[in-house]
Amino acid sequence: MMVVMKIEFENHIIEVNVQYGKRKKISIHIDSLGLITVKVPNVTSHEMIISAVEHHGKWILEKSRENAAAREAPKPREYENKGKFLYLGKEYFLHELIDTGELNEEELKRNLKKFYFSSCKKIIGERINRYQIQLRVKPKTIEVVESSTKWGSCSSDKKVTFNYRLAMAPIEVIDYVIIHELCHLLHMNHDRSFWRRVGSIIPDYKKKEAFLARYGQAMTL
Repeated sequence: MMVVMKIEFENHIIEVNVQYGKRKKISIHIDSLGLITVKVPNVTSHEMIISAVEHHGKWILEKSRENAAAREAPKPREYENKGKFLYLGKEYFLHELIDTGELNEEELKRNLKKFYFSSCKKIIGERINRYQIQLRVKPKTIEVVESSTKWGSCSSDKKVTFNYRLAMAPIEVIDYVIIHELCHLLHMNHDRSFWRRVGSIIPDYKKKEAFLARYGQAMTL
């Protein structure tokens, strides 16, 4: 069982996911998304959980500030062999993704964008069919596009689009965006029915949304 608790510490509200289970000790984890999980024995009281979070409060706040600072100051892109770029959630040197040869910066940037476009088309094409079958929907068209504001979209005439930059995200995040847009073929609005349907396939969709919100600005060229 998992519940969400909001605990006040030094004038800050710390939101934690409390996960109960068969264990002997309380442990606190902050994952790569900055989400805080407190794993506790089944019989643990709220008071004990609050005490544990307060005991580690300074460390939690410091870690949260580090994550925020990292998100606000992405590193400038280096279009050379030592430059690193995201692909499926991991960093790669530029020469591991494309042939760098003796190309200038503009040529490298253009070729890298082509790589992400083709990769995104391939990944979406390979993964969308299983969810179409599961949801019993079929888009009229599926297209990969360039967008500075949306990771995906679904129009009223059943045309679905995906941002080519999704190729930079972990595969489970790409799956979330695919499911999100396909569910719009059933529910055009973000109402309870829509989120219920999304959650029926990907229960931790909020974690995927958090990833895009926090690291989306780093997923650029």
